[in-house]
Amino acid sequence: MTKKEKLILDLLKNKCIKFGTFTLKSGITSPVYIDIRKLVSFPKLMKNCAAAYWAIVKKLKFDRLAGVPYAALPTASVMSVIYNVPMVYTRKEQQAHGITKLVQGEYKKGERVVIIDDIITTGASKFMVIEPLEKSGVKVKDVVILIDREQGGKEKLAAKGYKLHAVFLMTEVLDLLLKKRKITKEKYQEVVDYINKSRAKLKDK
Repeated sequence: MTKKEKLILDLLKNKCIKFGTFTLKSGITSPVYIDIRKLVSFPKLMKNCAAAYWAIVKKLKFDRLAGVPYAALPTASVMSVIYNVPMVYTRKEQQAHGITKLVQGEYKKGERVVIIDDIITTGASKFMVIEPLEKSGVKVKDVVILIDREQGGKEKLAAKGYKLHAVFLMTEVLDLLLKKRKITKEKYQEVVDYINKSRAKLKDK
């Protein structure tokens, strides 16, 4: 078993991957849910996820990491410490006291920042992070995530000039879980059909 395969199985075991009926942040109803926030309770798993991210990040040109609150911030922090890479992060709301900056941490204008996040669905939430970073004067070209749900987010980022890098595709996760008999053929097909339907809607727009 490869490290990536073991990582998928560990994410399922610790309920970071769930099957059922869920409403996503985008408002879309989904038969699968990725809950990376749970990683904070499993240090070894978080460290392994950080290593999987880093295998991609280390090949990119960048000066700093930018962890996205709140799901990816802990993992980005682990990467920052282990690999000795400086980090910044954006606030979800601007504080009314002290230093009223939306971007926290030290940085210089013109520096290149890699965004670290958990998943991508439509891509809308990524632009909410990219905007304040670019307004602060840093450059964003790459977004690195753990799982691409393959529902149009990658294409929407590309249309704006940003490149998405994913540790896993959702179909890759499903293929392994079916192979290891962690999900039924019926559940596998349900999620695959859901993904294909999302892709079809994207093409129609």
